[in-house]
Amino acid sequence: MAFQIINSIISWFLKKRKHQMELFLKYPEGVQNELLLKLLSTAKNTEFGKENGFSSIKTYQDFSKNVPIQKYETFEPLIERCRKGEQNIFWPTPIKWFAKSSGTTNAKSKFIPVSDEALEYCHMKAGKDMLCLYINNNPQTQLFTGKGLKLGGSSEVYKDNNSYFGDLSAIITENLPFWADFSSAPSQEVALMSEWETKMEAIIDETINEDITSLVGVPSWMLVLLNRVLERTEKNNILEVWPNLEVYFHGGVNFNPYREQYKKIIPKVGFQYYETYNASEGFFAIQDRNGSKELLLMLDYGIFYEFIPMSEYKGENSMAVPLSKVKKEIDYALVITTNGGLWRYLIGDTIRFTSLDPYRIKITGRTKHYINVFGEELNIENVEDALKMTCEKTNSLVKEYTVAPIFMKGKENGGHEWIIEFKEAPESISYFTEILDNSLKAINSDYEAKRYKNMTLALPKIHKAKDGLFYSWLKKKNKLGGQHKVPRLSNTRDFVEELLKL
Repeated sequence: MAFQIINSIISWFLKKRKHQMELFLKYPEGVQNELLLKLLSTAKNTEFGKENGFSSIKTYQDFSKNVPIQKYETFEPLIERCRKGEQNIFWPTPIKWFAKSSGTTNAKSKFIPVSDEALEYCHMKAGKDMLCLYINNNPQTQLFTGKGLKLGGSSEVYKDNNSYFGDLSAIITENLPFWADFSSAPSQEVALMSEWETKMEAIIDETINEDITSLVGVPSWMLVLLNRVLERTEKNNILEVWPNLEVYFHGGVNFNPYREQYKKIIPKVGFQYYETYNASEGFFAIQDRNGSKELLLMLDYGIFYEFIPMSEYKGENSMAVPLSKVKKEIDYALVITTNGGLWRYLIGDTIRFTSLDPYRIKITGRTKHYINVFGEELNIENVEDALKMTCEKTNSLVKEYTVAPIFMKGKENGGHEWIIEFKEAPESISYFTEILDNSLKAINSDYEAKRYKNMTLALPKIHKAKDGLFYSWLKKKNKLGGQHKVPRLSNTRDFVEELLKL
């Protein structure tokens, strides 16, 4: 009975936020413009603010003329000074937290500044909004009669001079209020363990007899954990372990390649999947409807958005447009200005608007995650749509994969080389290859043109990976767990060559 009362109180409290969201839903451009001016006013006396004339900026046009678009590498010297203890460089309030972001595509780590404002009014606020939107759409939820299993990064928070760094999830865990431990699992002590495989067993030990009602985490690593739970318990599916499980909040990677695997181990009619779009730099969008594949762009988290059409993308020399100028069904590179002190920062993601009232988006990939060695312009969305079609036709399931170019040699054509680890392998790899090739042709006209009579691109070359190959590779690189991801597409052969050697 007590749990039911707690469930009702928390649900009521979280539902109230929906009325605040209505302001940015009704006046999106106004909310964004007001936010930009507030950010500029707040930071006008910082070193960066003075250098870029924040005090004289009155309009978006002034802002876009005065402040350059920049990548991490350009902004890094200022971040490094801040990490060493200098303050008021690009944000006025002291910054002591830095989210360490080290994707497999970049050997060098990034340290993203996380101000107190970004923690409270972006990341923490988004966590509440995620629950708010779910509860409003599912009023009969029993979410808070049990616990939420959160699978975060595998790093502790480390001290460096007067600052602290670690996975964003570890920083958030460090800053959660004491009562958060009562509604979530595992405990803070286990959540912050650094050795991934030990941590996984500790999470199972703590949660196996709990009433878990929700899951939160990156799909690839959550799947590893859930499969390990099934091995340990010798159960057929996750509902036999946690019968009251009702929702999985996921983000970090495209969910499509994992969808069928989740359906098999959580065979519950009406089970909900809710996608979020967050990164070390900020929390950007949340699925706001049951069963939707679109995300609502959240406009009041202290982040001002700009967008560069990918057809005109020139990195830092690009021309961006504000929210009021975007169009549907165009791929845009995302540019953000944040309450963590990032100014016109190219995050490296590409998105597409599916709706302009309200502003809803789909994540379409990364500015670097594509193959365009031969003019084929193959992006992650093309590849994952084609894989989905191919798996349906060949009764197979893909677990992990990566794709790289085969460069032309003499009179030999170029091509694409795939390494695929299957959960359920097709009967014939050659047939799988043929279907995948035809699916890519149907989806991408540039690819189809380059494949015409094998004149530029030959038939894809596919390697069937041994079981656990990608896991072993990530382990060897000390990149297990958290936000670490297998790079899907690359214009170089670096990753493919490393994997082939294993």
